[in-house]
Amino acid sequence: MTAPTSAPVAQQRPHSFTAHGQEVSDPYAWLRDPGYPKVTDKDVLSHLKAENAWFEAAMKPHKALTDTLFKEMKGRIKEDDSSVPQKDGDWVYWRAFEEGAQYRKWYRKPVKGGDDQLIMDEPALAEGHEYFRLGTLSVSPDGRYLAFATDTDGSERFEARIKDLETGELLPDVIPGTLSALVWTSDNKGIVYCLANENWRTDNARLHRIGTPAEQDVELFHEDDEGFRVSVGLTSSEKWIVISTGDHVTTEAWLVPANDPTAKPLLVSAREPGREYDVDEHDGTLFIRSNDTHPNFRLVKASIGAPDAWEEVIAASPRFYLTDFTLFKHFYVTEGREDGLDQVEIRDYATHAAKRIAFPEASYSAGLDDNPEYDVSVLRLSYESMVTPATVYDYDVKDESLTVLKVQVIPSGYDPAKYGTERLLIPARDGTQIPVSIVYPKDFKRDGSGPLYLYGYGAYGIAMEPGFSTARMSLLDRGFAFALAHIRGGDDLGQQWYLDGKLEKRTNTFNDFVDCAKALIDGGWTSAGRIGISGGSAGGELMGAVMNSDPDLWGAVVAHVPFVDVLNTMMDASLPLTPGEWPEWGNPIEDKAAFETIRGYCPYSNVTAQPYPPTLVTAGLNDPRVTYWEPAKWVAKLRATRTNDAALLLKVNMGAGHGGKSGRFESLHEVAEEFAFILWQMGVAG
Repeated sequence: MTAPTSAPVAQQRPHSFTAHGQEVSDPYAWLRDPGYPKVTDKDVLSHLKAENAWFEAAMKPHKALTDTLFKEMKGRIKEDDSSVPQKDGDWVYWRAFEEGAQYRKWYRKPVKGGDDQLIMDEPALAEGHEYFRLGTLSVSPDGRYLAFATDTDGSERFEARIKDLETGELLPDVIPGTLSALVWTSDNKGIVYCLANENWRTDNARLHRIGTPAEQDVELFHEDDEGFRVSVGLTSSEKWIVISTGDHVTTEAWLVPANDPTAKPLLVSAREPGREYDVDEHDGTLFIRSNDTHPNFRLVKASIGAPDAWEEVIAASPRFYLTDFTLFKHFYVTEGREDGLDQVEIRDYATHAAKRIAFPEASYSAGLDDNPEYDVSVLRLSYESMVTPATVYDYDVKDESLTVLKVQVIPSGYDPAKYGTERLLIPARDGTQIPVSIVYPKDFKRDGSGPLYLYGYGAYGIAMEPGFSTARMSLLDRGFAFALAHIRGGDDLGQQWYLDGKLEKRTNTFNDFVDCAKALIDGGWTSAGRIGISGGSAGGELMGAVMNSDPDLWGAVVAHVPFVDVLNTMMDASLPLTPGEWPEWGNPIEDKAAFETIRGYCPYSNVTAQPYPPTLVTAGLNDPRVTYWEPAKWVAKLRATRTNDAALLLKVNMGAGHGGKSGRFESLHEVAEEFAFILWQMGVAG
């Protein structure tokens, strides 16, 4: 096949609709295959393949740089790596990569001694598939059976199977279309799960009994609100199965006995619009985390007999954001953030007094790790920072002592003394102080000459943790500073931080990111045109918005599976995610103000005739979250509208979904491609 000499130009086909008295034109709507999730339209496939051919042709001269970056990144990964073994009942479990392997193998051995047992062979399951993802796995209480779910095309429609660990054989049971955890009943004979309906929405919880056809599975719970999603879990004591339902702002939980899952479900507390809560159980007492009195959540308790009669245990605080709690037999743990920094506290059931675990650095990411057992005196913790590799600790609750079990190994070598890190506070245009975590080479000159990579997300209340990255070192060692902008829309500084970046306040997220970039320029960290930026999904929406508003700031932009066609997607209730997303973005179908707000910032809707920075865009053909046509339409409109000819590339993974390629080295190669594009466009020597 001859390499293309110019970028593909998508046809413009008249298409429009009217909403709230306004006409919305969408000449690239034809790129959405009407048969989706199957994509068979010849014109659509031809265009996507042409985009991929253009991507390959444009990147071919930089293959050596991509290969060099990939070799560097791979050299920092311990190929034959394994997790720290952890006891769960009569067994010790761990997982390990073999040298050269894309996927893990999962093992166990008896606590009392015996041979290692291979219980899950991901490489074997992935063989012959372009894409493979293990969604969940769960061992039955007696240790005999392993339930697991796999996805082999990136569509996130998982197939659940059950393996007999005594014989090594797969049972004939097959449950297609699952989208949840797999929770065992206490008699080891059944699993509770959620089935995705035709619109990829989990509106049910079901019970499967081993040895019966999936068509005979019993529905335990059904959700009638199309905006709500159902999930299942198990209390720490393993006495109760929790069936939760909710959207982005409202939740409701039901309990069924793990030893009698078909019993009438116990409602914890009826849903109230705008109230979220989650629940666990200890000795007949329910512990419930809720935002009913304050956005930063409080902890209450109630008896099983009166689950809706809440008694406050830990009051909500404007400074401390309670993000999670975990119950153990003799104590419980609360996790949260104070001034944006992770905190882990051990608490007594009688007094609820807290002992906070101290961590050594001023900026870091820390929390509970793998703690499967209920009756323990030692906790497994994880810790890292922008300069400290991932570290696994055991924390002795009685002695209050930390023991290092494992520090991430970097085979090619790593010297933390070569790098510095800071946490900056940058004033946004409305005066709000925005944290920025930054790591840089120690010899980095703050005279405006240096290149900077700025990453952001800012949505769904998801915080950007200041963690460690071996791939990032390929930029640092080429003179870059690397910054994370903790912009509103995430919950980095608490739940209000999230609320201040959604719905009618959505533009705060974009303004924060731009203001952080401008302040970094003013501080000598870089200069306009010397900033490479990146974001994915809702972070890709961020990329599109700031490209429209401030195109001259960016030297290169990478937008992964970007949610850029917000208006059209939120106007289409037939799409899998749309009804459940209205609490996050607004409902432009019913609400004219939401329509105006979304139309005002939607990246696709606001492409204008101006110069745009060099841009690399990715998409997944099977992506159920951000459908492939959003980035495809956006790139087509950018090409037709912009006034310059900077590099504009679209890479469509034809056999993958939202997360890109699945193997650890395949996914790493995509990072190398991103960095090669940024280095190329910003003129930094490879």
